[in-house]
Amino acid sequence: MSKGLIHHIEIYVSDLQGSTDFWGWFLPELGYELFQEWKEGRSYRLGESYLVFVQTEERYMEIPYHRCGVGLNHLAFHAASREDVDEMTEKLSSRGISILYEDRHPYAGGEDYYAVFFEDPDRIKVEFAAP
Repeated sequence: MSKGLIHHIEIYVSDLQGSTDFWGWFLPELGYELFQEWKEGRSYRLGESYLVFVQTEERYMEIPYHRCGVGLNHLAFHAASREDVDEMTEKLSSRGISILYEDRHPYAGGEDYYAVFFEDPDRIKVEFAAP
């Protein structure tokens, strides 16, 4: 165990199947493996950390998520290289996943910052950034 390393992050989703289709493809591309699976959720582990996706209960579905409100803004993942970002961008596009800030891609984070930005099915922003 590494002190201070994130143990897990749990995200409630509006459609578990849609989120499983999205994250169940993307996370294994980064080396994550399916860790836990139950009726209301799934988790994916890489090393000592894991991400959990849980179906939101119907009674809470009316409260919409927006990344500019209080709470999570986005999840950012390390890429191995700029080529890794380019390959992921192609894979995202081939799956019909829209690239955010396309007019500034891959420098939407600044001229020295190489990344691809996109959203999951609940519009949680995801970033894949080169070193």
